[in-house]
Amino acid sequence: MLLGWLAGGCTGRGQEYPNRPVLLICPWAAGGGTDRVARQLAVGLERELGVPVNVVNATGASGVTGHTRGALARPDGYTITMMTVELNMLHWRGLTPITHADFRPGALVNLDPAALFVRADAPWQTLKELNEHVRRNPGTLRASGTALGGIWHVALAGWLTEIGLPTDAVRWISIEGASPSLQEMMAGGLEIVSASLPEARSLLQAGEVRALGVMADERLAQFPDVPTFKEQGVDALFAAWRGIGMPADTPDSVHQRLSRSLAEVTNGREFQEFMTKGGFNWAFEGPDEFGETLGRLDAAYGQLLTSDAFSDMGGEIVGPMAFPAILGSLGVVVLVILLATGGLRETASSDTFSWRGAGRVAMILAAILVYLLVAETLGFVLTGFGVLAFLMWRLSVRWPVALTVSLVLILVVYQIFAIYLRVPLPRGLFGW
Repeated sequence: MLLGWLAGGCTGRGQEYPNRPVLLICPWAAGGGTDRVARQLAVGLERELGVPVNVVNATGASGVTGHTRGALARPDGYTITMMTVELNMLHWRGLTPITHADFRPGALVNLDPAALFVRADAPWQTLKELNEHVRRNPGTLRASGTALGGIWHVALAGWLTEIGLPTDAVRWISIEGASPSLQEMMAGGLEIVSASLPEARSLLQAGEVRALGVMADERLAQFPDVPTFKEQGVDALFAAWRGIGMPADTPDSVHQRLSRSLAEVTNGREFQEFMTKGGFNWAFEGPDEFGETLGRLDAAYGQLLTSDAFSDMGGEIVGPMAFPAILGSLGVVVLVILLATGGLRETASSDTFSWRGAGRVAMILAAILVYLLVAETLGFVLTGFGVLAFLMWRLSVRWPVALTVSLVLILVVYQIFAIYLRVPLPRGLFGW
């Protein structure tokens, strides 16, 4: 099997884009609205592109994980991202340097306003009753719908601000996505869920939850019985957008090919019927218009999230890059200590510092640098094999053993990560 995919990789190189599977990254949990829209898009894109389109849920860190993975992917068109409104908010909260400028927009496909849900047996029949309860009992109710600082959290904070309450008057419980949040509410772990109406559609139809209002200018055609916040005296307008983007350096030819395919799928009858039946609000913008929308919304959310009204909204104690930064800092500290104390001496019995040990460390660092410089050109398999075999040989491993072990290890790693886990590794000149 290993030799099979190596041979297959060679034959696919140099063909017109696309000639191998495309990865569609979804930053949110399976079963939620973003995941459902992403998977329906994938079905249509497979037909348009003629290759498999695999959806991968890269969740965590309030959406940072998925958006970062998409933005930093190789700009070859084989990794695209279902971007969400959190992209306009995360960097304003200091959670990531990634912004909409790190993507080339492909198409806006969806725009859904926020709504508030409670269980059907909850004591509040209207938004007004819930407003009064929160005023009398601040900090006693629990809510979720997404991770801390996500669009549904911002929507809930906006509602509280509009009725004159601090944004922590309802305790926010960070949960990755609307679907698990609704499940938690049904289990009694939450009193309120802030999410879109489509995400709670099945529970609404089953009569298990009640929608107290939707944050839109007018009632949605798919949910005519759900009143707006406006008609209940609360001027709160918040909505989630979803759209496809690709890394900023994606070539024009690839970007145009993907954008055309996205337009065909999004404007097609099958996708629009899915959106209507699912209760999603269909919306389409091409690359240029979508790019303008991203810039406008980014400025608006920046003004909102840095305002005094949102200063008590809360945030993570540490950001998502804290752990890698700590590991990197510890590595530097350990290296300095080894250099200063002679811990890199050649033999345990040596009483004096030897630069040979430091030279070995330098050799390893140089090998890593070589990998970073040439892996995209030669590919993971050739570069990894060469670097690993060289290091083992230099560390006194006999060269037949070094070659054999290196080959086996590289092939196993490639099989696990590139084939089974679908992690996009450098493919290089020969496609592997």
